[in-house]
Amino acid sequence: MAETRTIFADGLMDASVTYGVARLTLAQTGQDGKPVPVGQLVMPLVQLPAFANGLRNLLKQIEARMKEGQQPAPADSGAAPESPAASVPGAFRFG
Repeated sequence: MAETRTIFADGLMDASVTYGVARLTLAQTGQDGKPVPVGQLVMPLVQLPAFANGLRNLLKQIEARMKEGQQPAPADSGAAPESPAASVPGAFRFG
C-alpha cells in the first residue's frame, strides 16, 4: 500500500489546471493571519468532479448527523469504541 501523509489545512490558497491535471494548493492560516502553503493536492482533472461530489456528500452527512444531535456512546457502556473518533464529542466516522 502507498504511504499516506496527513496534512492539516484550513483553506485553499490556489488552484490551477495544466495539461489535464488539477493542482490545489492547501493552506494554513499563519501567525500573521495570512495563508501559508502546506501542501498540494494533485489529481487528474477528470476525477475532480467525483472528488468534489464526495466532499459535498460528506458535508451533507455531517450536517444530518449534527441535526440529529448524534453523540458518541457513553464511555461507561462497557463497549469498546470502534475508533479514537468514537470517544471524542462531536467526532464522526464515515466509510
